[in-house]
Amino acid sequence: MARKVTVAAAREYVVNDINCGERDAKGAPPAIRNNMLRIPSGRPTVMCNQVLREVMAVEYSSIEREIRIDAAPEIVFEVVSDPAHVQQWWPDEAHYEVVSGSAGEILFTKDGEKFPVAFQVADAVPYRLFSFRWTHPQGEQARQDNSFLVTFELEPAGDGTLLRMTETGFRERGWEAAVLEEAYQDHGQGWDYHLARLAPYVASYLAATR
Repeated sequence: MARKVTVAAAREYVVNDINCGERDAKGAPPAIRNNMLRIPSGRPTVMCNQVLREVMAVEYSSIEREIRIDAAPEIVFEVVSDPAHVQQWWPDEAHYEVVSGSAGEILFTKDGEKFPVAFQVADAVPYRLFSFRWTHPQGEQARQDNSFLVTFELEPAGDGTLLRMTETGFRERGWEAAVLEEAYQDHGQGWDYHLARLAPYVASYLAATR
């Protein structure tokens, strides 16, 4: 199935068979290299032709995705916020408390080496919203100019949940244009891959608890 990609204030076009493989982040600081949102090499691309609404701002200010999951908001909130669940579909490890202001880290593994990434919960409203800042330098407080802000908003949709994910903070980092675009594209591809794992994981989780 083809995906429609909407470019804000520009034009619409249809994309088939997008290559969601790894990319080198030339010139990008280590903090935004695609260790965090990398599509593992040698693993099949499971995402590309799933139906996900994309709104890609031409100025690279935010990434937005919207998916429907066949589970109640209570379940979806747990899966996108609880570290025990989050590490099943995104990082290899997650260590933090699901409370506003909690500081911790998530870890990604490549070739046997672990890459820790700073993580701080911004807000947690059960069954409605979970947001966090990440990629700020270790030991520093997460701020608007040194981290990305990711927000998950949940809305009941029949017998399921509409999940909206937004990531902002690209332009606030003060990077030159080439680095900004590279980071934006890497994060967009990474979220496409990892968010596509959410619905299958929720289904398997529900099946195991019945």
